[in-house]
Amino acid sequence: MNMQAPKRKFLPFAMPDISDEEINAVVQTMKSGWITTGVVTKQFESLFKYYIASNAEYLPQHESLNNPQIIKLSESYEAISVNSATAGLHLALEACGINAGDEVLVPTLTFTATAEVVRYLGANPIFIDSDPETLNLDLTQIEAKITPNTKAIIPVHFAGLACDMPKIIAIAKKFNLKVIEDAAHALPSIIDGKLIGTHDSDAIVYSFYATKTITTGEGGMIITKNPEIAKRCRIMRLHGISRDAFDRYTSTVPSWYYEIVAPGYKYNMSDIASSIGIEQLKKVNKFWSMRQKMANVYIEELKNAPIKIFNANYASNDNSLDQNYLINRHSWHLFVINLLPDANIDQNTFIKNLADNQIGTSVHFIPLHIQPYWRDTYKLKSSNYPIATKYYQNAISLPLYTKMTELDQEYVIDNIKKMFK
Repeated sequence: MNMQAPKRKFLPFAMPDISDEEINAVVQTMKSGWITTGVVTKQFESLFKYYIASNAEYLPQHESLNNPQIIKLSESYEAISVNSATAGLHLALEACGINAGDEVLVPTLTFTATAEVVRYLGANPIFIDSDPETLNLDLTQIEAKITPNTKAIIPVHFAGLACDMPKIIAIAKKFNLKVIEDAAHALPSIIDGKLIGTHDSDAIVYSFYATKTITTGEGGMIITKNPEIAKRCRIMRLHGISRDAFDRYTSTVPSWYYEIVAPGYKYNMSDIASSIGIEQLKKVNKFWSMRQKMANVYIEELKNAPIKIFNANYASNDNSLDQNYLINRHSWHLFVINLLPDANIDQNTFIKNLADNQIGTSVHFIPLHIQPYWRDTYKLKSSNYPIATKYYQNAISLPLYTKMTELDQEYVIDNIKKMFK
């Protein structure tokens, strides 16, 4: 009698880590009678900037929320919640005064949102190739791309590896450029001992999409130290109204009057999403620790495979991972590899083999200079972006997320090794 082994359940490329805490928080918010932008969203904003501040200068983790030192430091930050990181980037650029005809420097190796928000304002993205080792934008190419029309730069912390923000900010100051960080992958990344979000950029935008380190389902957050940028973002976030709808609807005295001061957008975050975010934020360091451990396993187990593991030097030698403050920290939002020539297998076959064995993968990203809209609109040629082009042709993103078990990861690794025997 022939008996087939039960088919293994599909292992997805990514999955959010939602527990009873988030579910209970949502239920409590729904029962409160206020589910759109309100007191819970304001609390999430306060807690998020508190988290940024508490990690800014090696301050102790797990401090009381009443720590005067951190509260005072957090007051120097503004946090503006939004319904997506795309919305956050758009608001930040608009608040920084980007107009039609301006130029904004962006990496070609990024998701289209980074560049599309530039077009929202009638400005033009100017694409920069990747650094061959970090895959972040190549700093050596920035100054050559600057023209009299260049007004800003959007560094993207690809896969969770922080860009060299001190160098980028120095260049920006030299040429009087605004810096808006696309930190969609970068919670809680660190460069030169400072958490992303605490450098002297004009604005930093995080993503809370379902696959990110923490999630609100859909959502994002803008961090800035500039009160004028924050004020403009808040106004434009909700139709250009001069005051929050929450304040108007919950006031105990007649407070119906408002003014439209600009043609704004509908980019606000709901209290339902924020209630998830509050519970997720409590787990951000735990989630990072789990991602770091999984990255360590991939790096160690695949070190002899015919693949290039990017930024393997960010493996931790500290097995306990109790050190929350490192000089440089990779968030490991993505674990990306390149197939080497002696792998004797191409990208499509590699991906298909894993899929046939119930393992999900992805490719991050198809560079923007290859995408039809950007390629045709700006007459872009792959020969002008050789590093990003070559990387993409051999790129695979392996599954890495906090709900993966050790056995799940072992299964992925075993299937990869089989392909190279």
